[in-house]
Amino acid sequence: MADQASAAKGRALGNVLVGFAMLAICLLASSVRLFSVIKYESVIHEFDPYFNYRVTRFLSEKGFYETWDFFDSFTWYPLGRVVGGTMYPGLIFTAGTIWNVLQKLNIPIHVQEVCVFTAPLFSAFCAIATYLFMKEVRGQGAGLASAAIIAVVPSYISRSVAGSYDLEAVAIFALVFVFYLYVKTLNTGSLAWATALFFGYLYMVASWGGYSFIANLLPIHCLACIVFNRVSSRLYIAYAPWVILGALAAANIPVIGFNAVLMSEHFASFFVFGLLHAALAIQYIHKMLPPRSYEAAKRLVLTFGTTALALVAALVVSYVAASPTFGWTGRSLSLLDPTYASKYIPIIASVSEHQPPSWSSYFTDLHIASLLAPAGLLLCFRPLTDASLFLLLYGVTAVYFSGVMVRLMLVLAPAACCLAGLALSEVTSYLAASLAASQPEKEDKGEGAAGEASASTPAKPDKKGGKQAAKKGGAGGGWMAGSLQPVPRDVAIVGLILVFGGMSLFYKHSVYVAGEMYSAPSIVLQSRRPDGGVKVFDDFREAYSWLSHNTDPDDKVASWWDYGYQTTAMANRTVIVDNNTWNNTHIATVGRAMASPEKKAWQIFRSLDVKYVFVVFGGYIGYPSDDINKFLWMVRIGGGVFPDIKESNYLSSDGNYRVDDKAGKGLLDSLMWKLSYYRFADTSPMFGAPRGYDRVRNAVIGRPDFQLHYFEEVFTSEHWMMRVYRVLDKPNRDNRMRNPRRSKVAKSAAKTKQRKASGALA
Repeated sequence: MADQASAAKGRALGNVLVGFAMLAICLLASSVRLFSVIKYESVIHEFDPYFNYRVTRFLSEKGFYETWDFFDSFTWYPLGRVVGGTMYPGLIFTAGTIWNVLQKLNIPIHVQEVCVFTAPLFSAFCAIATYLFMKEVRGQGAGLASAAIIAVVPSYISRSVAGSYDLEAVAIFALVFVFYLYVKTLNTGSLAWATALFFGYLYMVASWGGYSFIANLLPIHCLACIVFNRVSSRLYIAYAPWVILGALAAANIPVIGFNAVLMSEHFASFFVFGLLHAALAIQYIHKMLPPRSYEAAKRLVLTFGTTALALVAALVVSYVAASPTFGWTGRSLSLLDPTYASKYIPIIASVSEHQPPSWSSYFTDLHIASLLAPAGLLLCFRPLTDASLFLLLYGVTAVYFSGVMVRLMLVLAPAACCLAGLALSEVTSYLAASLAASQPEKEDKGEGAAGEASASTPAKPDKKGGKQAAKKGGAGGGWMAGSLQPVPRDVAIVGLILVFGGMSLFYKHSVYVAGEMYSAPSIVLQSRRPDGGVKVFDDFREAYSWLSHNTDPDDKVASWWDYGYQTTAMANRTVIVDNNTWNNTHIATVGRAMASPEKKAWQIFRSLDVKYVFVVFGGYIGYPSDDINKFLWMVRIGGGVFPDIKESNYLSSDGNYRVDDKAGKGLLDSLMWKLSYYRFADTSPMFGAPRGYDRVRNAVIGRPDFQLHYFEEVFTSEHWMMRVYRVLDKPNRDNRMRNPRRSKVAKSAAKTKQRKASGALA
């Protein structure tokens, strides 16, 4: 009884310590993401978050039901956008619910603050979900280690800092939580947990298009269990209800609808669903019938099942063959064929997030997790359970997809953290167990003759007891501690110091990356002065504020699609295209206008009822992400719809993209060139540079002097990053003040005309 009471006290103390550790991890996960608020202010980041914030603000004013029917006439003019049917509502409804609860509690907080702090809050929830997931896979130690790593892993921080109000803010938590519910159902075989899995998957589907990763990973795991003869009733309860209810859940989200059963990326779950039933039928027959009858029944089931699957496969193939993309979306095909987007869908290839990552980005975004994860993959085999098989498959598939698209480093991050946490837990447990095992030997050596007699007794029981203690948990609660011989005490101490030092470097790196690389909002920029001070560039908000206060509310504003969400949210003006990118032809029309000569571009914008056009220009201060650097994508996207736009016309004779005197004629004549470099040549000498020197391209521009006849400059921000032009109602032919030489010619022509008129009157 005393031993049981002592064990109960130990478990209670252990649970309290785990609770405090998880509280510390959650606080760390949230606080490390607040650098952006401390360094700048409480502001929404990037581009897509501005649309999410705008819809959340609408929800806070109109309510949930009105948001479903929200038609946005400020975007995609003159088409508009049915917001409720084209968005994933999980993030907006989550923030709206939090805001409503706070209002009910009489906490007067603006909806923007809720949006800003949603991501740090859910990063803490993600750490909890990771702990629960790994606890089911390998135990409490692996859960704590994995949670401690994912709390500060830079890859996840990049999309979850305060102000990063994008879909991934809640979707990564939902992803890991669905995995936890699946593994929990797999381990328990409980229908209650299967029901929880359905609701978790519903939230994931409502939150992010990355749900398709789950929709294919779970079938892969189920198929692997079938192949390795690991079929059980627990697997059936975990998988079969999810297939049916999950498809119904996805179909109820308007942005997905019937695509949940009609798109190729969902077919794998239904195919494996059939295989699972066939495997269970064979297993059942094997238990019920004698060997001779079993073989005959097995052949019958296989024949019937193969025929049925062949018929279904023929129907699916005939259906898929009718689609030009074989039933896959463009982004899905880009994952299966990394060259697909660059060949056929340049608008997808133009997004920097869709490019393959460099090797250095793996170390920057994962750090020590990239070194420990391979060891975690190997440890998944010892022992290979259904849960560890799932983690193994998750890690392998995530590594592949992250190598295709840098954005999917975000999907790899939880897998890498879980695998690294598994390896870290096993190594730490093994070293701690080795240290504990060497302690009694040291005490025995100082006990004299009695100690020698004790030490001379057989060591086999001690070794067995040590293994049993290691398996029960505590300091040596891992597979390595229970299966491998202990290392010497000094080696164990050095190993623990190295582990502690490696984790310290990881945390230092993660905090540095969080503060310096991933906390700067794209809307506000900073740079270091020579004296160590900070220079703030607030040109974006300056220009949007000008548009909001100096243009008519009904005016239409054109720009490249990157800035559409910000324009509608901050300037409150109607835009032609935005970041939703659903209409390639509309975007191509804007690209065609930017790539066309001034008069033709003026005609295009006039046909779209555009009143103002703005461009982002970085040549004055050295901002590299400007529209000149993006211009070739405008040409490619425009040329994909309008054949008269040819990329070769915008390249130099040697086939390079240049802005100097060897630049292509199409580039020098384009509207983008003129709106970016208008009056720019006279500003370069201010920095001691040659006249017309572009600080981004490190070149003197090829055509520094020109005039605008169809557009009028109305605003240029402090650092020339935002340049706004008004589309004239008719060509501006009075350029006498701007071009003295032309003014003399005009005066001479006027005098000649006057003389002729006088002679005619005489």
